[in-house]
Amino acid sequence: MGPARGVRDLTNRSSLRPESVMWQGILTLGKVFRRVRLKMVEWRVSDSPVPYHEALAFMEDRVAKIAAGEAEEMIWLLEHPPLYTAGTSAKREDLVDPDRFPVFEAGRGGQYTYHGPGQRVAYVMLDLNKRGRDVRCFVRQLEDWVIAALDEFNVKGEIRDGRVGVWVQRPDKPKAADGSLREDKIAAIGVKLRKWVSFHGISINVEPDLSHFEGIVPCGIRDHGVTSLVDLGLPVEMADLDLALRATFCRIFVSKLNATSEV
Repeated sequence: MGPARGVRDLTNRSSLRPESVMWQGILTLGKVFRRVRLKMVEWRVSDSPVPYHEALAFMEDRVAKIAAGEAEEMIWLLEHPPLYTAGTSAKREDLVDPDRFPVFEAGRGGQYTYHGPGQRVAYVMLDLNKRGRDVRCFVRQLEDWVIAALDEFNVKGEIRDGRVGVWVQRPDKPKAADGSLREDKIAAIGVKLRKWVSFHGISINVEPDLSHFEGIVPCGIRDHGVTSLVDLGLPVEMADLDLALRATFCRIFVSKLNATSEV
């Protein structure tokens, strides 16, 4: 299966910004890749919204090829048209407005979530056979990656026991009934593994229409809201977040891979 529509290959220097070429050099120069015999991770960005069924078919094909040693690992940055996806733990009653947008069975872990324009989705297709078969560690790396990317904009993302995703405190909102600061969700995480190769991944709200989340109970959590970088008052564009994701990916995944591969 070839690339999805409107996809730019970020491993092709002719399609990279100068800062991305520098980022690519960081990835390929580290001795860690020689030690564990990993090829360079391929990065792609889709310039227009990708239909969900096309993205899912592409991931299925790519993951099979990665598992067979026929393709490199990949990070795919994209947006979707407005839609809801249901994870393996989704509850029917959490689909509040089933007719609002198309609903897809995602096959990933988790419950209902929303995808749409203004939200950056990063599909993460990495081979955990080479990175360590530790699901909890991998999910924590995804959380750390989101937190590190948000920190590039001086946003403090946090994780909470019993609440999936990444959260931010809202001192600008009225306090909760127990006197604590309210917290809103800014990023979702949901993954699936096949032959220890990951797919699905993360989504970070840059400037989506937050009212679109009202058609579901996001991730089954009723007592907290949803926010975005722009909702927090930050004039962040998608390209800014993409640069932060690429830079911090090295810091989280390459440095930790280096630590686990030391003799």
